[in-house]
Amino acid sequence: MKNIIITGASRGIGYEMAQLFADEGHQVLALSRNEAPIQKINHDKIHTFSFDISDEKDLKKVATYIKENWKKVDVLIHNAGSLINKPFEELTRIDFEKVYQVNVFGVATLTQIVLPFMESGAHVVTVSSMGGIQGSMKFPGLAAYSSSKGAVITLSELLAEEYKERGIAFNVLALGAVQTEMLAEAFPGYQAPLTAVEMATYIKEFSLTGNKFYNGKVLEVSSSTP
Repeated sequence: MKNIIITGASRGIGYEMAQLFADEGHQVLALSRNEAPIQKINHDKIHTFSFDISDEKDLKKVATYIKENWKKVDVLIHNAGSLINKPFEELTRIDFEKVYQVNVFGVATLTQIVLPFMESGAHVVTVSSMGGIQGSMKFPGLAAYSSSKGAVITLSELLAEEYKERGIAFNVLALGAVQTEMLAEAFPGYQAPLTAVEMATYIKEFSLTGNKFYNGKVLEVSSSTP
């Protein structure tokens, strides 16, 4: 059984993933600003506390938890995301900073914190978006979100190269449309072909086995546009 960290676990894909891993017997640290939904599950394999990925104090709490309870981490899944849907000319610097704090800087900092606890065979999976793929269809209003998802793809590719001698794999899943609250924010009224449970099941399996086949790769997990 493995020790799994999942961010963005209070709703959608992250919420479903936490339960799927735990039901298989894995130890899960499910992180989100609102820990109440995870606490209500009341699963003995799921552990949680209030966590803001842009707050340095909260990030340090993760290191403390690992030292005191696990000693090592097998899988880190960067699932938390921030989205602002606004015409480019209306986006402020604060809007961009808010999105990048979660989608890029938070990913980088949490990875730095967790890496000392990872051994050969560990896997870091970053959930990105088709909107961050060069050459993919782009949509008005998502300049901050899509550009941040492109940045984190490049970051993961670089880390795969930097840590390959340690046997730690870094891969990205660029998701298409999944029926979540975030999708509703980006595309109001659109009905996605995949549910959060379906995508959570795919990501769970990939995070446990994908590092045997891939490192430094970006897999496009999309059956529709958007």
